[in-house]
Formats: sequence, structure tokens, C-alpha cells
Amino acid sequence: MKSITESSSLYDGLDKMSTTEILTGINQEDQKVALSIKKIIPFISDFIDVASKKLMGGGRLFYIGAGTSGRLGIVDASECPPTFGVDHDLVVGIIAGGDKAIRKAVEFAEDDIEQGWNDLLAYNITDKDVLVGIAASGRTPYVIGAINKANEMNIVTGCITCNPESELAKISQFKMLPVVGPEFVTGSTRMKSGTAQKLILNMISTGIMIKMGKVKGNKMVDMQMSNHKLVERGVQMIVDEINVSRDLAKSLLKEHGSVRKAVDEFQKSI
Repeated sequence: MKSITESSSLYDGLDKMSTTEILTGINQEDQKVALSIKKIIPFISDFIDVASKKLMGGGRLFYIGAGTSGRLGIVDASECPPTFGVDHDLVVGIIAGGDKAIRKAVEFAEDDIEQGWNDLLAYNITDKDVLVGIAASGRTPYVIGAINKANEMNIVTGCITCNPESELAKISQFKMLPVVGPEFVTGSTRMKSGTAQKLILNMISTGIMIKMGKVKGNKMVDMQMSNHKLVERGVQMIVDEINVSRDLAKSLLKEHGSVRKAVDEFQKSI
């Protein structure tokens, strides 16, 4: 069966289109992505419920992929500590070819069926952890090998792939399969497929962090104060929460290091 992500574009003569026609076509295709994810929310929800329990029990969340898929996993993982104040090793992104592949493609790295698991072993992955394989095509050996081995080790596995009949979809325990259709540029899975993967990763990490108590109301109360913008945001959160002056809020934030701690300690003192 031909891969959906490799199917011919619904558009032809791209090289003869005007700029507006190109952008209109891309936009029309992009609008299909969110709808494809809406259809699989129950499957994403099931995964989040299981994964959040694993993490609350001391486990970690691993993403593994190659190329665009691997980079997207690393981006999502790297944003969890500053956004939610968690340790850097709670959510881990791994890419075929190692960190140098983040910026520059490493030829044939994704074709090694054993290296994915070897890379995970460097993190001492266990059955307390959770593994998500990310591959638009669903046929990347690096990812498939890792998922197969994780299954053998009784590790919870999930996948994000845009080909529901792919090998990766068949072997993963939790299947998150947005069917976005052919790409605007035939086979360019960094486009709709990559967008779908990014949106689902946002759902996974945000959903898990909320269930772990890293959000209060609708605020990122554990975020790291790593720049002036975030400090100002934190100050405003404290002002809104406990109705104090900005100067006092800033002093509390500086003393305690996070919105949550600042609010909690102030409330204990009154």
C-alpha cells in the first residue's frame, strides 16, 4: 500500500503559480490539519491519562524520531522546563544522528534499526518510563526498532504518524494517527505532517503537565523566570492572585523564585 504522506499533491504546476496562489494552496491544506487531529482526540486522551500516571509515579517521557520528527520532539521536550518548572530529564527528545542532527541532516542515521534503542539505553530507560515514536511515514527503522524493543521491555509505547497502515502504527500500543492527506509539495512531510505532529506534541506535554499540577487555574505558576518578559508576567500573576502591589509582588517573586511559592508563602504569612 502506498504511503499517504508520499501520495502525489492535489495541486499541480506549483512552479507556475503566483506567490498568492502558492500561499493560498498551502493555507487550504493547513486548515485540514486541526480537523484531522480533532478526530483522534480520544486516542490522544487515552495516552495522556496513562503517561501522566507514569510520570507522577517517577517515570519520564521520551520522544524519539528522525529528521523533522526528531527535531519537533526535541523542541517540545526542551520547552517543558522553562514553561512548567520541571527537571530537564523529565521529558527527553532523542533524534537519529544525535544532537548534531538538530541543525544538519545526518545521512542514513534513520536507517539503523538498532541505534534508536541504543540511544535510549544511554538514558537508562525502564518500564517506569513512556516512549513516543514520531515518524510521519511510520516506516523509519530507527524509530521502529526502538518501539519494538521498548514493547519487549514492557515500556508503554505510543506513536504519532500520518500513515495509519504503517509498521509504526501497527506495533505501538497507543496510536495517534492524524490523516492529513498528501502534502502541498509531494512528500514534503515537514509541512502538514510536521504541523500535525507539533500540535499533538503540544497536547501531550501540556495535558500531562496540567494533570501533574503544573498549572493553577490557567496560569503557568511554576515557569522559570529566565527573561524580563517572564518576570513581568510572573509579577502580574502574583498581583492578580493575592491583590498586592507590583513592588511587593516583585519582591516576593525575587525571594521565592516562582509564582507558586511566592503566593503560597505570602498566604501562609497572613
